[in-house]
Amino acid sequence: MKYSWFESEVCSKRHTVFFALISLLFLASSLIAQTSNDERPIPILTGNAGYFTNVDRGQTELAPEITPVLLVPMGDHWLVEARAAFEGEFERENGNGPYKGVVGKDIDYLQIDYIVNPYVTVTAGRFLTPFGIYNERLYPIWIRELHEVPLIFPLGTGSSDGAMLRGGFTINPKANLNYAAYFSTNSSVNKFESDRLAGGRVGFFFPGPRIEVGGSFQKELQEDRTNAFGFHFAWQPMRVPLNLRSEYARSHDGSGYWVEGAYRFNQVSFWRPAMRRTEFVARMQQFFLGEETDSSELSEYGLPHGNVRQPDFGLNFYVRDGLKASASYGRWLGTRNWNVWTMGIAYRFALPLGPTGAR
Repeated sequence: MKYSWFESEVCSKRHTVFFALISLLFLASSLIAQTSNDERPIPILTGNAGYFTNVDRGQTELAPEITPVLLVPMGDHWLVEARAAFEGEFERENGNGPYKGVVGKDIDYLQIDYIVNPYVTVTAGRFLTPFGIYNERLYPIWIRELHEVPLIFPLGTGSSDGAMLRGGFTINPKANLNYAAYFSTNSSVNKFESDRLAGGRVGFFFPGPRIEVGGSFQKELQEDRTNAFGFHFAWQPMRVPLNLRSEYARSHDGSGYWVEGAYRFNQVSFWRPAMRRTEFVARMQQFFLGEETDSSELSEYGLPHGNVRQPDFGLNFYVRDGLKASASYGRWLGTRNWNVWTMGIAYRFALPLGPTGAR
């Protein structure tokens, strides 16, 4: 069902989500009140909000978004985490008239974590599938360097309903290991859809050169029982304000890669102070269609319907901590070619839901 820009209902079923979050908050607050520590952990409401304009194939789309995140600590070992996403997509019908569209509503995760020790955390509920690094680390709009997600992002990623083990430890003074292993059950419950999967990810971080390399594996335990795997690389040089990241993923739907570099101009002495808040971003990516791919499945997961290359360039201006303005340009190179423009602003917020400090 479509709504006008001024008449859109942000969430027709938002009471269900909010009821779950408030119930968790009430339970956590009751448990926290029973603790005897000198400093009480308090719930935090954080997240991001943004407003972007996208021009794709000559069509202009308005894309407001708000993603609240609730963190509820319960003592020293328990943590409840939840994130919902409300994303609007508004376009003009037939190229004129008022903007109309829909507001997508999703629950990205709703999980409880038990911190066994510094090396192991047990998670149960709905969580972000730990495949690659983009889904867990780079997806929020105030973190990602380019607003458009990579073409291969839907491969192996998403949300899972089940259980997960994760953690990390030091191998030796020159290397650390981080890991995640999970099992997901099949679910068709509204807002909690997931596939029956098992998989994991492992990464090696070298603190000297500040390099991380790792791999991911995923086994589908239903239907065709297909496999997916991927590799990731990240580098942050010590003396240069550069972030270099890349991923490769392959599944039965297709394969591809993206390589992205972001350079912050804060070391350029002859620029004005305001310009030192500017960041230049460049990305190159490709997607290769799988040999036995169902077109309906491609549409469902938002994957291209053919082989595609896309270079992207962008600028970010950090107005202050947690607030940035962004603009980017990309060129879709497939069976047909067109330009992709984006511009907008993203804001990160954090609000304590209780008194801070010691009792």
